[in-house]
Amino acid sequence: MPDDVRAAFDAAPAGARRGLLHLRGLIFAVAETTSVGPVTEALRWGQPAYLAPHGSTLRLGTPATGGFALCAHCRTSLISDFRAMTGGRFETEGNRAVLFAQDADIDDDALAPLIARALTWHRRAA
Repeated sequence: MPDDVRAAFDAAPAGARRGLLHLRGLIFAVAETTSVGPVTEALRWGQPAYLAPHGSTLRLGTPATGGFALCAHCRTSLISDFRAMTGGRFETEGNRAVLFAQDADIDDDALAPLIARALTWHRRAA
């Protein structure tokens, strides 16, 4: 993990940090099973960010309202498609993020398709 990304995780509130690190692990696990190529981990807008060669960037953050979030590019339909696929059972912020309470249990099976779609976003147009 790059030093600046580690510093961003270290600066997150302890409860959110656990969730953020879980999401980070899930992103890399999904990347492995979808054969997207190397995932670049960097800091974007002060947040840990993940990008595959033919994907759309995913970011991890801590909203001002508390908890933690998995953020997607707002000009994609990733979040709205996810909301439709999951019947609105997750809290979302417009087209930009899935929000989690600080102590939330993360449903890896529900989030994996969202992550896979983001990591392969531009591959769909090819």
